[in-house]
Amino acid sequence: MSDREILVVEDERPIREMIAFGLRRAGFEVREAEDSRAARALLADRHPDLLLLDWMLPDMSGLELAKLLKRDKDTRELPIILLTARAEEADKVAGLESGADDYLTKPFSPRELVARINAVLRRAGPAGGEERVEFEGIVLDRASHRVTVDGRSVALGPTEYRMLEFFLTHPERVYSREQLLDRIWGGNVYVEERTIDVHIRRLRKALEEHGRDHLIQTVRGAGYRCSALAH
Repeated sequence: MSDREILVVEDERPIREMIAFGLRRAGFEVREAEDSRAARALLADRHPDLLLLDWMLPDMSGLELAKLLKRDKDTRELPIILLTARAEEADKVAGLESGADDYLTKPFSPRELVARINAVLRRAGPAGGEERVEFEGIVLDRASHRVTVDGRSVALGPTEYRMLEFFLTHPERVYSREQLLDRIWGGNVYVEERTIDVHIRRLRKALEEHGRDHLIQTVRGAGYRCSALAH
């Protein structure tokens, strides 16, 4: 059995129980909540390894709850996957920009759900290699999973952390969106290339507060690079 715990927040009981059943069969520990109030009560008790959050909840939308959790220092690093029937690109972008790490459109198969969860948990977990990576005043500590700039903590979600880790360990080279998806998400998980742009914006916003957003550069027609040199 896995020691990973998933909190499933879904107001429709049959769907919630079906999801929970599938996750338990896949080896996860599961807790359930029917609305955002119940979810926040469970989060106050202890943090799961990942939050599976339905967009449409009766008391507060999953989108709003994700934003609140990402603004709170105690829960901002909690990985979140949004579940929704909305399939439009604008909705997907809104979901990712709320702070969610992935977005899954209903209906989905149990296998796809487990694959997405495992992919997000891999991105949130520690990586191998040197414990500390330093670049232009940015220090990424793999042991503590923390990032600082000139000693000040940088608030990053798990996907932005992995993205920054990749850029800092591969500076001065241009990577296409497809390459970034393959290196950061892994080749066995389907994620739209548009997702890269959303996470790049979130990473830059976090670094902007510390005067380092210029390091993540857009190379028109080619992709992105991390560079201390001017564009």
